[in-house]
Amino acid sequence: MALYLKSFFFFFAISLLSMQYLADAATCSDCFVHSRAAYYPNSNEQGSDSACGYGSFGATINGGDVSAASDLYRNGLGCGACYQVRCTNSNYCSDKGVNVVITDQGSSDRTDFILSRGAFGRMAQTKDAEASLLALGIVDIEYRRVSCSYPNKNLTIKIDENSNYPHYLAFAIWFQQGKKDIVAVQLCETQNFVCKLLDRTYGAVWTTISPPSGPLTLRMLFSDEDGDESWVVPVNNIPQDWKAGVTYDTGVQLN
Repeated sequence: MALYLKSFFFFFAISLLSMQYLADAATCSDCFVHSRAAYYPNSNEQGSDSACGYGSFGATINGGDVSAASDLYRNGLGCGACYQVRCTNSNYCSDKGVNVVITDQGSSDRTDFILSRGAFGRMAQTKDAEASLLALGIVDIEYRRVSCSYPNKNLTIKIDENSNYPHYLAFAIWFQQGKKDIVAVQLCETQNFVCKLLDRTYGAVWTTISPPSGPLTLRMLFSDEDGDESWVVPVNNIPQDWKAGVTYDTGVQLN
């Protein structure tokens, strides 16, 4: 009987440790995930943009260290997210790798990332190693999500060029710091605070037909990796006579 009890408690303890290990692995936000990455061969040291709706900004943000993503695009929710990406070939690759921003959707041969040429090369240890890395074209990598950082920048609204005042309003949100996702956006009249929920048309582009009138306040719902949500209301309003193609500083930034 004593031997049975010892065996029972031994296997019970092992089971608890295994469950804890699996739980930790499932919730490890700082752990690296193994995958593959390619690069845009004709990107002229920078990436491209289409599926996120950033326009030319999508090739220059973060110093041009940008990437298209496949599953991490998440139907547009992943636009603007930042990842540390490092290749795993010890002959060529640095331990630090490169931090990139998702600005587009795309995939190659079983890849999660298609980096700009410059970002791909910055995973290398040296200039000579960079040439060898670029020659490979597709490499094994590991990646993890990291906080985006834009010093001296606030969340910024870029009114889409296809907007038509006052009938149709579309915009993208730039310079989103941290590791949270924007899951909903409301547009509110500043006088009576009547709000309208906007549609995510594609990527990072939010739209509405017949937007509210007058100066407008945004309400943005952010969600973190644990599913905790919080609303952020900018300090600055979108002016009553907003114009297509213009950017507006919200006056706020995420910590």
